[in-house]
Amino acid sequence: MNITFEAPDKVNGLMTITLENADYQGEVDKTLKDYRKRANVPGFRPGQTPMSLIKRQYGTAVKVDTVNKMLGEKLYEYVRENKIQMLGEPLPSEQQEPIDFEGDKPLTFMFDIAVAPEFKAELTGRDKIDYYNITIDDKLIDQQVDMYQSRAGQYEKVEKYDAEQRDMLKGDLRELDEKGNAKEGGIEVADAVLMPQYMKVEDQKKLFDGCKLGDVITWNPRKAYPESDVEVSSLLKIEKDQVAEHTGDFTYQITEISRFVKAEVNQQLFDQTFGEGTVKDEKEFRQKISDIISQQFKADSDYKFLLDVRAHMENKIGKLEFPEALLKRVMKQNNKDRKDVDEFVDKNFDASIKELGWHLIKEQLVAAQNIKVEDDDLKAVAKEAARAQFAQYGMSNVPDEYLDNYAQEMLKKRENVDGLVDRAVDMKLTAALKQVVKLNEKDITLDDFQKMLQEK
Repeated sequence: MNITFEAPDKVNGLMTITLENADYQGEVDKTLKDYRKRANVPGFRPGQTPMSLIKRQYGTAVKVDTVNKMLGEKLYEYVRENKIQMLGEPLPSEQQEPIDFEGDKPLTFMFDIAVAPEFKAELTGRDKIDYYNITIDDKLIDQQVDMYQSRAGQYEKVEKYDAEQRDMLKGDLRELDEKGNAKEGGIEVADAVLMPQYMKVEDQKKLFDGCKLGDVITWNPRKAYPESDVEVSSLLKIEKDQVAEHTGDFTYQITEISRFVKAEVNQQLFDQTFGEGTVKDEKEFRQKISDIISQQFKADSDYKFLLDVRAHMENKIGKLEFPEALLKRVMKQNNKDRKDVDEFVDKNFDASIKELGWHLIKEQLVAAQNIKVEDDDLKAVAKEAARAQFAQYGMSNVPDEYLDNYAQEMLKKRENVDGLVDRAVDMKLTAALKQVVKLNEKDITLDDFQKMLQEK
């Protein structure tokens, strides 16, 4: 066996592997003997089929399988031992000549290999990078307090409808004929729910202004929702294609008016939000909210910091040279089942190369900081992800045992693990680099911070 590797321009590699008959024949013969033991050929007892017949029937296929397996093993072994940083998968070379598997001559295989460009990614205390501290003001805390009040709020019965309060109505719908009388065989819906403020047409909406319990309003559902057959069909309890048959007026007799009332800022709200006895007064409540926001903002600031590290390193290293023609072939091979593969590659190649460049830079930064992700790191990241998911539903006081169990379930799913590993790497890399570079700390409001991210 002979293996050679050439990369004259350092990024377009050509690997040539020549296999002699002696390299693979022993394994081929062993496989054919196993075939002979299991062969069931008419006219011969099991295991007694002549080897010449087995070779004629299976010899070439077994040889191809054996050679391909050996090629894969030796190729990756060579890449690993010679520390070749291969990008993507090797492809059969465009210089490859047809292979004759029938004879005993040496077999020569050629592979095109995309090689990562050589560069050095390094950060020191001489590198200065912005770090944004998002300021927390009373307005932000007030917004969070209002959110908790709303989540803990409830509907209360009232006597008179107020559009400004976004009241909800319940009543009985009845279809009218052209003379304004109850339509014989017409639609009747009991306990139909309406929120007039969401009607699309102003004159229909105003018909409900100041209405009270027991009032009967004459209105037109089709006119109130002129562009939404779904809304009308849902209200009238009919199929969407039947809406066109019911475009006349309806009466609506109000049987109930409900108003959403936010929870008061009191001990009940404190306990419901953060657990019984955790917070004892409004000052502590606001401080707890401030602490939570600070933790959330730290993650946002760290995210922006890593974006700025990326921009700094890309500018510092400059344009990286990639084997673009070969990588386009790799990308086409990876997406060969797409009907629009050529268009897909043309559209996404530049962005893919940019991400690949950052991936290679980050690999070096991670290695330089000796970052390794352990099981405990993954568990911690999964637990924080679980905490964030519960927080989206206003559940801020989920016990640790529930978070641990939820995190364990997340880690059991392979599709979750890769993302959690990436997140753990980013968190550890961010923490490490904040100790390496010189931080140019800046205070910024949340609005300005969000604008800055949108501009980026």
